[in-house]
Formats: sequence, structure tokens, C-alpha cells
Amino acid sequence: MTDITHLEEQIAYLTRTVDELSDVVARQEKELAIAQRRVAMLMEREAQREIDSGGTVPLADQKPPHW
Repeated sequence: MTDITHLEEQIAYLTRTVDELSDVVARQEKELAIAQRRVAMLMEREAQREIDSGGTVPLADQKPPHW
């Protein structure tokens, strides 16, 4: 096998790997965006429940005791 053929094979392999990783990153970006929206909805829902139960400050707005 010539050096050029070997390099062409490596380039083809690396190109395929980059394409596959790009697909993975794109899928994870979508999944992360969905998860972030769900967490935001849950935080809003919990804050509203805290207010409805007579709490004055939603838990998400309170500073931790060590601050």
C-alpha cells in the first residue's frame, strides 16, 4: 500500500468520524435544550406552588444559608 493510499484512507476514516461526532453533538444540543425548558417549567411550577401554599418567597429565589 502506498503512502498516499494510506493517507487517503485515514482522511476518509477521520472525515466519517467527524461527521458522526457532529451528529451526536447536534442531537445532544436538542436534548439539552428540551431538558433546560423542562427544568425551567418545573422551577416555575414549584415557585407558584410555594406562593399558593402561603410562602412569601419562592425557594428558588432564596440565598443558601452560607451566603
